[in-house]
Amino acid sequence: MLNISPESIKDKIDQSQYHAFAMVMNKKTGRTLARWIVFLTVLLFFGLFLPWTQNVRTDGFLTAVNPEQRPQTIHSVIDGRIEKWYVQEGDYVNKGDTLVFISEIKDDYFDPELLVRTERQLHAKKQSMNAYGHKVSALENQIKALEETQVLKIEQAKNYLRQTELKVVSDSIDLVAAETNYKIAEYQYERIKQLYEEGLKSLTDLEIRELKRQETLAKRISAENKLLQSKNDLINAHIELISLEAQFRDKIAKSFSDRFSAESDQFEAELSVAKLETSLTNYSMRFGFYFITAPQNGYVTQAMITGIGETIKQGQPLCSVMPSEYQLAVEMYIKPLDLPLMSIGQKVRYIFDGWPVIVFTGWPGLTFGTFGGKVIAIDNFANENGKYRILVAPDTADKPWPEALRVGSGARGIVLLKTVPIYYELWRQLNGFPPDYYKPVNAAKGYEVKK
Repeated sequence: MLNISPESIKDKIDQSQYHAFAMVMNKKTGRTLARWIVFLTVLLFFGLFLPWTQNVRTDGFLTAVNPEQRPQTIHSVIDGRIEKWYVQEGDYVNKGDTLVFISEIKDDYFDPELLVRTERQLHAKKQSMNAYGHKVSALENQIKALEETQVLKIEQAKNYLRQTELKVVSDSIDLVAAETNYKIAEYQYERIKQLYEEGLKSLTDLEIRELKRQETLAKRISAENKLLQSKNDLINAHIELISLEAQFRDKIAKSFSDRFSAESDQFEAELSVAKLETSLTNYSMRFGFYFITAPQNGYVTQAMITGIGETIKQGQPLCSVMPSEYQLAVEMYIKPLDLPLMSIGQKVRYIFDGWPVIVFTGWPGLTFGTFGGKVIAIDNFANENGKYRILVAPDTADKPWPEALRVGSGARGIVLLKTVPIYYELWRQLNGFPPDYYKPVNAAKGYEVKK
């Protein structure tokens, strides 16, 4: 009783006859309650010293370790129109199997004989290139012949020039001899004339000397004429030598010009051949793009374009293919505050969607239904949401992940950090401090992905 009123009924009522009074007024119950309170307090106190594993929790989804094993979208390399689908969603395809056939929509490629005509153009241009090559070779031979002929002709002209020079010298000597003879004949004539006047010589002797003087005079004039003619020949020989050199320079220069023109035409033909070869290769490859094939073994998961006759653009997605063989990993995002706590080889526990689990965050050893993983990659830059992406692969030392997992399924990760007492973790949580930073022993070894 509360004993608020001064009037007591303790002596007026037999409390032993009432069960309620017996339960309330029993002093053993109070002592038992006190013992329980003390026991629970001691238990709670010692419980504060129990180990607690710090962790960082974040959500993610399943993906593949290798980029080539992730779902990929099949695009059209060229513009076209869908003519026929060879698969449907859910079909299994092998690498190289035809998924869809498209037709051409550009008028530049409508010609069904485009490859044949391009090959003809290429063949004709190659023949033209070969013809220019032969022309260049012929001009080179012509230049070589002209150079050889020039050497011979110049040598011949020089020889003729030397001959004329010697002839000028010879005619000069003959002229000197003729002048000498003329002077002697003139002297003899004057002496005979004097003797004739004195009567010592006859008129016949005088006439003979006069005839002799006239003959030597004629010879002197003839020798002088020959000398002048030889000098003219020498001048003509000089002119002929210069003319020959000029003629051969012009001929050789013209041949070089023709050869350069032929080489220029040959280079243009080679350029045209290269362009036609490129066009022919492009046309051949473009015709191969009409059949869109599977890049690897997998399952057709979704068709973005349906129906027949729809026009598609270059790079437009047609369908998606999920590879049949892949190694799972979890892609999850963490806050910048937790980034320094992450390292390669970090242990992670995962809760997958659809698998029952009993989680004790601080005691991973007591947790049931989680699966182990190791961090194999950490991005060096944040994404659009301001978080950092980490990639976690299965832990080979732990139990294997379920076979029924598929790419894209949800997963909740628990990154295991340092083990601390519970009182320390409570104090850290109350103060808003981050978890303790530490590096695992095998962090530097990384993680080797098995194929």
